[in-house]
Amino acid sequence: MEYNSQRKKYLFSAKDSKPYKLSRTRIENYLSCQRCFFLDRKCGTEQPPTFPYTLNNAVDILLKDEFDKYRKMGKPHPYLIKYGINAIPFAHTDLDNWRNTQIGIKYHHEATNFIITGAIDDVWINSEGELIIVDYKALCSKKDVTLDYRNSYKRQLEIYQWLLRKNGFKVSNIGYFIFCNADSTKGQFLGNLEFNVTLVSYIADDSWIDKTLLNIKKCLMNDKLPKPSPYCNYCSYFIALKKHISKYE
Repeated sequence: MEYNSQRKKYLFSAKDSKPYKLSRTRIENYLSCQRCFFLDRKCGTEQPPTFPYTLNNAVDILLKDEFDKYRKMGKPHPYLIKYGINAIPFAHTDLDNWRNTQIGIKYHHEATNFIITGAIDDVWINSEGELIIVDYKALCSKKDVTLDYRNSYKRQLEIYQWLLRKNGFKVSNIGYFIFCNADSTKGQFLGNLEFNVTLVSYIADDSWIDKTLLNIKKCLMNDKLPKPSPYCNYCSYFIALKKHISKYE
């Protein structure tokens, strides 16, 4: 997507002294490919948009509504009882803002002058007064649901933990993913899609975040385009495209 005037406010400028907003998603983009991140945040050319995950959004809404009922009652959700988790949904006046993708939970990282933001799915609180980050994931897989090869999920949860800690909250190192796995083995559909729900715990470590933010700042302050990532599909596509175009033009 080419740069346009509407995206100007999202571009990084070394001359601008105002704090620069950097979302959890953009941090993950940097870790995936520094070149694409640079082209997006500094040049205004972002990767082509993916298809919207409307089914995932529907699952998120239903889970949030369900947990909110128990939040108002101050009681544990049946999933918490089933998995032996001594916690209840956390009630806070800012929870709706934390969940809002346009607002989220924020922290001013003074070393980089970045405003780090992230939108949280849910928060629980255990008997020790520690907050527990919870992330909802909808998928369709015939394999057992695990966190293997899902490093971006882990980093996502770690950033949320980091944000809450920076906002003065006591946060547990243990977080949870609620995987809603659509069952595609049913003999007939009849307008109903059933999900197998699994809670997967994860002992997180957010110690990588501060160093990563400093590296992101160096990347944006540099006027040289980073090298293509060998693991980036967009970079691979562009290199192949450029090669064939130069050959046949």
